[in-house]
Amino acid sequence: MAEHWHKITHMAEENKQKDKLRQFSLSSLAVDNGTSVFILTLMILIFGIQSYQNMPKEQFPEVDWPTVYVNTPYFGNSAADIENLVTRPIEKELQSITGIKDIKSTSIQDYSVITAEFSADMDLDDAVRKVKDAVDKAKSELPNDLDQEPTVLDINLSEIPIVTVNISGDYTNDELRSYAEFLQDEIETLDEISEVELKGAREREVKVDIDLPKMESMQVTFRDIENAITSENITMSGGELLNDDFRRAIRVKGEFEDVSELEEMIVKSENQRPIYLREIANVTFGYKDPTSIARSDGFPVISLDVIKRQGENLLDASDKIKVIVDDARAELPEDLKISLFNDQSVNTRDQVSNLENSIISGVILVVVVLLFFLGLRNALFVGLAIPLSMLMGILFLSLTGVTMNIVVLFALILALGLLVDNAIVVVENIYRYMQIGYNGWDAAKYGAGEVAMPIIASTATTLAAFLPLAFWPGIMGEFLKYLPITLIIVLTSSLIVALVINTVFTSRFMKVDERADDPAVRKRRQTNVLIGAAVMLVLAVVFHFTGFDAGRNLLGIALIVTLINWFLLRPAAFKFQNNFLPVLENSYDKFIRGALRVPGVIFGGTFVLLFAALALLAVNMPKVEFFPSADPLYVNVFVDMPLGTDINATYESVQEVEARVSKAIEPYQGIVEAVLTQIGENTADPNGPPEPGASPQKARLTVSFVPSKDRGELSTFDAMEDIREAVRGIPGVKITVDKNADGPNAGKPINLEIQGEDIDQLAILSEDVINYINSKNIPGIEELQADIKIGKPELIINVDREAARRYGVSTFDIANAVRTAVFGKEVSKFKEGEDEYPIFIRLDEKYRYDIDDLLNQRITFRSPATGQISQVPISAVADIKFTSTYSSIKRKNLDRVITIYSNVLEGYYPNEIIPEIDRWMAAYDLPEGFTYEFTGEQQQQAEDMDFLYTAFGIALFSIFLIIVAQFNSVASPFIIILSVLFSTIGVFLGYAFGGRDISVIFTGVGIISLAGVVVNNAIVLIDFTNILVDRKQKELGYSKNQFLESEDMKEAIIQGGATRLRPVLLTAITTVLGLVPLAVGFNFNFFTLITDLDPQIFIGGDNTAIWGPMAWTVIYGLVFATFLTLIVVPVMYYLAYRLKVGVLKVFGKEPAPSAV
Repeated sequence: MAEHWHKITHMAEENKQKDKLRQFSLSSLAVDNGTSVFILTLMILIFGIQSYQNMPKEQFPEVDWPTVYVNTPYFGNSAADIENLVTRPIEKELQSITGIKDIKSTSIQDYSVITAEFSADMDLDDAVRKVKDAVDKAKSELPNDLDQEPTVLDINLSEIPIVTVNISGDYTNDELRSYAEFLQDEIETLDEISEVELKGAREREVKVDIDLPKMESMQVTFRDIENAITSENITMSGGELLNDDFRRAIRVKGEFEDVSELEEMIVKSENQRPIYLREIANVTFGYKDPTSIARSDGFPVISLDVIKRQGENLLDASDKIKVIVDDARAELPEDLKISLFNDQSVNTRDQVSNLENSIISGVILVVVVLLFFLGLRNALFVGLAIPLSMLMGILFLSLTGVTMNIVVLFALILALGLLVDNAIVVVENIYRYMQIGYNGWDAAKYGAGEVAMPIIASTATTLAAFLPLAFWPGIMGEFLKYLPITLIIVLTSSLIVALVINTVFTSRFMKVDERADDPAVRKRRQTNVLIGAAVMLVLAVVFHFTGFDAGRNLLGIALIVTLINWFLLRPAAFKFQNNFLPVLENSYDKFIRGALRVPGVIFGGTFVLLFAALALLAVNMPKVEFFPSADPLYVNVFVDMPLGTDINATYESVQEVEARVSKAIEPYQGIVEAVLTQIGENTADPNGPPEPGASPQKARLTVSFVPSKDRGELSTFDAMEDIREAVRGIPGVKITVDKNADGPNAGKPINLEIQGEDIDQLAILSEDVINYINSKNIPGIEELQADIKIGKPELIINVDREAARRYGVSTFDIANAVRTAVFGKEVSKFKEGEDEYPIFIRLDEKYRYDIDDLLNQRITFRSPATGQISQVPISAVADIKFTSTYSSIKRKNLDRVITIYSNVLEGYYPNEIIPEIDRWMAAYDLPEGFTYEFTGEQQQQAEDMDFLYTAFGIALFSIFLIIVAQFNSVASPFIIILSVLFSTIGVFLGYAFGGRDISVIFTGVGIISLAGVVVNNAIVLIDFTNILVDRKQKELGYSKNQFLESEDMKEAIIQGGATRLRPVLLTAITTVLGLVPLAVGFNFNFFTLITDLDPQIFIGGDNTAIWGPMAWTVIYGLVFATFLTLIVVPVMYYLAYRLKVGVLKVFGKEPAPSAV
């Protein structure tokens, strides 16, 4: 039978016109115009490399977060007043905006913050405009005495600092600030930098601390002092003086030039007796009361947050900043510590390096594998497809304005395993035609033509698998949409490279590499190789002595590779092709013949295996996580003291936390980069929304670590757990330990929202729910907390209006006196050079914080009735009440809400804990009018799961339509769709026995990727089988409506499988090998190998933790899908043939075309 098929092949060669061997017009045109294609290839190389070098590189995609914030300060008002006076009117107008998804608000003392979250497809500028319009409408309902207008702002990822420069040391605040401002000015000169924000420096002010008894004894009021300072500290234009035809400007200059001038200022004069400010107040040029304290490694620190311009290169900016910092170290004092903190460029540089080395690794792996099947020269044609496809894809991406970020980089690395498939199929088929006697040009035309339509269809199905992901809704979609876009562009590029560039290169340079029979020829070839090796050795020695180490190393490596190839790999390849491959083909022939004898058993057994794999997965269910978690880059320790705690008291408590953290990280000193402590403002969780106002009761300690490649065997997860254990049990302090976010922030893993209108009952209910859940001892919960705290201390001053009216005192007089006495009042500005500092009047500290002094202070005023100065103590017209209130009032979609949240301990997953909490909450007796729901990460996970299911369904349907169009058949699409379904057997078994965790996001995307690869091989196999069936029909003189006999059909199927055995194995092996480095985290630096002979090999890293689940999913599925394509697909093809024949015979109809 084999000889019979061989004759058919020769007949095809003798009469090409009769058999009408396929040609693809684009490939044939390229072969006929090879010179143009060579020039095109050179242009792709040049412009692709240029685009790659010029493409802005950054950490995250420039995503427009569809969230707009409205901040409104209104000082001196409680949370309840802020809610009623400010928050509700603005919310009412925001509610009418179309496209708005959620409205959340936080009303705290002095501040209202409203968060308007829009649908992801909403243009951010349009959203901001709509919010501004709504706020403008609401202004008429807002209080007239607002301190400032509501501000509308959005969050742009490009405005998040790319690095923080910390300046610390044993210096005063002013000295540190001057050093920081020097660096700030230097860094802001860079074109790549938008701005540099200075944080941590105490702001200066002119303090006028008033002696209460003296002020009252001299009958001076706060208003007298305010008017005096305002009237004296002034510079005013007096017009122009015309003198001798010249105009001279007149300026009255009266601004204070020195603080001492303030002390000598006359406040008022009564009865010819001037009262100087120094007599009733102490004037100093000091500092504002601290709202934040920052320390680094125990010393005061001032931080510079460096923000990059949108679209600029992160790596270039980082390099220039480091040069500036290094230069500054030489100019500034030696003991001044300048350190870079949270440098985004480190991770981005690792990603870029990983991509470059993965491309080189991919080329080497592909060439080594193909070398055994096709020989070195022909393997290089396929290897050429990798850099060309990548560079063409990067060229298109650059033209569309996409930046090189972590998502694009990963997509390019993932594409490594997919883009060689087309090149392998084309090059292997051309090689097969050359093996049977065709010349290079004809082999290229017919080889490419035969597989052109199948690989176009298979590439289209892969693109169809990824295309739905480009429409992923929500913030996760905005973040990950660059993954499918990049893959689509690169895979389309790989198709063009395979059908045009590979075809031309093979037509000109491909040879069937066979061992020469003549010993003289073999000896001549070996002599040529040794001469080449000797030349490389001589040049390497020359480079060594001239100091060109990189050239020496490169030639040395090339020399070793050349000798290994000639003396080891080439003989091994001949043995593989002549000995192992025939054995493999014979074994496959026997196996497929046996399978076709019992097709029902094979097909039914595959279904049984599918259900068995599902059962095994259910029994040995791995842990499921929403987004994979990498080792922490840094760990945050959040300290929360009781409400009302002064910042200095918080600082005292934090010192104990610092000591415990320092002790906990002692074993990890080699991997700890820095420890930064912040107290007060800007200590909110960076993974959450911004928190307005001062928070003196809060602090944050940040422990940052060196990059993963420098950590050795030490794990930052272990460090985080040791820190978490060390800070337990500090009385009166709530402490939360968390790591940096690995992706878009989806909220806390445990996030339970309780809604109801009565805020008092809500607050009590939240505490009760926390105690209830804690009593169930559910493992894995770090610490449940409510975002609204009860017990914020408050002092209420109640004015007796009747008494006040009798004395002629207004409520405003009382409130203004208390506010000025305690909070203070800015009355003017003191200018020093280009800087302006506020002049604040308030009581001296010894009176300011004494309740008796505050209540006994006298309201001084001139009585309208008598014209005499009167003084009335506040205690005569008001009384006080000590009480407590809640820290804030939060609302969601106009309903009051309290959120109970917690992190999850290492080793546990939210998907285990949430169902347990939900089960207990179902048994909880929730009062009428109150409801609860799980939000945060769980809500996002549910939405993303729904989308992935939909995307998978759309992908399958799209693939089905493409295959129907390709084969004009119904059976073939069903065979291919079933092969996709069966490929999941490998995924299920891999996760059941592999012990790896399932990631909702990346395992889902991995299965979609797997579908594209599996379909590729199935289409190529079925298409070639159809060609063989068609040829056999023609040979036997059958019409298109006549079926082959069963044995002839089997032979066609077996021949099709045998012919496609090599490309199917090659695509599977190269795809798996391309993904293995990503799956196991194998990192190999070829550039340092050449320059320093240091390959910097290490296993692991953050990339593997994040992207590994997707790589393993494709690997698990593809290993099984290879068996599936070679055995089960032919069996299904044969069963479809038998079913079709049987159905037509039953109905007695004329058979349809025989191709399935």
